[in-house]
Amino acid sequence: MDQIDTPAVVAGEPQGLAARQDSTIAVAAFVALAAALVVLFRFPPVLDYPNHYARIWLLSGGIGEQPFPEIYAVDWSRTFTNVGIDILATWLGPLVGADRLARTLLFLAIVLPPLGAIGLHRALFGGRHHWQTAMLSLGWCATMIGGFINFQIGLGMALFFACVDLRLQGKNPALVFACRLAASLLLTVMHIFSLGFYMAIVCGLEFSWRIDILRSKAGLTRLVGRLALAIGACVLPPLALYLHTASLPNAGGNGLGLAWNDSVVLIVLNLLSAITTYVPVVDVLLVLPLILICTRAARAGDIRMHAGLAVAAGGLLLLSCISPRHMLGTGWISWRFPIMTALVAMAMVCPFANLPRRQALLLSLVINLAVFGRTGWIGWNWWLAQKDVAAVESVLKRVPAGAAVLPLGHEPETVSYLAHSNRHFFWGLDTFRHLPTLAVPVSHAFVPTLFTAKGKQPLSVLSPWSEIAVPEGNLLSVGVLSCPTMLQQYRDFTPYLSDWRSRFDFVLVANADILDRYVGTFMPSGLTVIEDAGFAKLYAIDKTMPAEPLAIPAGCATAL
Repeated sequence: MDQIDTPAVVAGEPQGLAARQDSTIAVAAFVALAAALVVLFRFPPVLDYPNHYARIWLLSGGIGEQPFPEIYAVDWSRTFTNVGIDILATWLGPLVGADRLARTLLFLAIVLPPLGAIGLHRALFGGRHHWQTAMLSLGWCATMIGGFINFQIGLGMALFFACVDLRLQGKNPALVFACRLAASLLLTVMHIFSLGFYMAIVCGLEFSWRIDILRSKAGLTRLVGRLALAIGACVLPPLALYLHTASLPNAGGNGLGLAWNDSVVLIVLNLLSAITTYVPVVDVLLVLPLILICTRAARAGDIRMHAGLAVAAGGLLLLSCISPRHMLGTGWISWRFPIMTALVAMAMVCPFANLPRRQALLLSLVINLAVFGRTGWIGWNWWLAQKDVAAVESVLKRVPAGAAVLPLGHEPETVSYLAHSNRHFFWGLDTFRHLPTLAVPVSHAFVPTLFTAKGKQPLSVLSPWSEIAVPEGNLLSVGVLSCPTMLQQYRDFTPYLSDWRSRFDFVLVANADILDRYVGTFMPSGLTVIEDAGFAKLYAIDKTMPAEPLAIPAGCATAL
């Protein structure tokens, strides 16, 4: 069955008539294709990316342009983690430009995790096996399409630091400890979850290739000591930074704000976040061949495995099942662990390392079709989304500098996975939610939903603008303007909706070419269409309109 080898055994195996495997061309092609996608599509359907882009633009120097000195301020004491891209925006943004930097960061978020896994696999097993091409498929996952850029880059950094750690094993303990301290500090600054990922990998590598280390009392004692030193090196930097930081993420004063995946179905769906992008059925079909390769290799007994990393993957899988979905004002925490599990699981095994030429070519063909078919699927959705992006940019050109824009959307009755597959991804979440934040760099206007969460971003909103701002926000249905019950339901989360007529100058509606499930195309009186670009529609708010009895559409009853 599964074969667990030491590095020496792996390196010393006779090759016989096995064909030489080489994944270099496939890896280079994937990197080039990912770069081309980022260059061609300025604002792809990646949920948080437009919001990050707007913040990068501000930190790169835009905050000094009017009217932003009176709206935003930068306070680095607000947080000590999740600020990697913010630091780079401050240091490099003025030199290379916000647009070029933002695209580079998006590119790194795509390619670093699979490249890091490939690097670790090569360090463990030697060679450039075709299985490494399969790891490129993990460049596309729910956290990537969700735009968790700091997190994604942090995963790649953790894997590359683990490669360095592997090479330092057996060297001077002080040097190893110092390198782990440095890696942990950088990972803490980038994203705290990437530090946890690094810790899991390092502990797995310390565990050894073989499970029989647990049978020796002396070996077990040495293992416990090594694990204690590794964990200590990883814990010290975040602890030191925490003691000098006054702010942690919170749920808006609502305690932990816990939400759980509390059913088997939700847990299974959560595990699928490791591979899911826009249409789950397509993702499963394109990843299934890679799973079948592993199961076939296991049945044939032609698979090698690193026991320590298998233990680490098992621990990450457990966390994937039991971690909360939301906590401390941070969403989709449980999404973070399945992709970690998948990266470690693919790096820890080497199926079909020794195959005759014909079978090796067949293996390469299957893997490349799956990986590049998946990348082509992503490119198709990114191309589809460009019409929507152009519509938003078109209406934003009509917004004057210094205006306040209220972003809303049409919430569809059902998610259309065929006609507009780019507009929604995992769990039916919309990908266009943060497109209205482009009003900041495009129009020099204010939007209340720019990321300014205390404990996660250094950007803060100044008074009186802070009265109509939220640290993180969703794109609510336009029905919230006409349905008193819906308005009451969201009032605690969206204080900017209180007296919205006097506080905002424009309403920007996204997904406007789809009927809203509650009110259709109905809008309250006193709103005048300024620009209709199909997907996006801009309304001017008449602030002088006298108060009138609110006309409540019949569809509001379904919003209860």
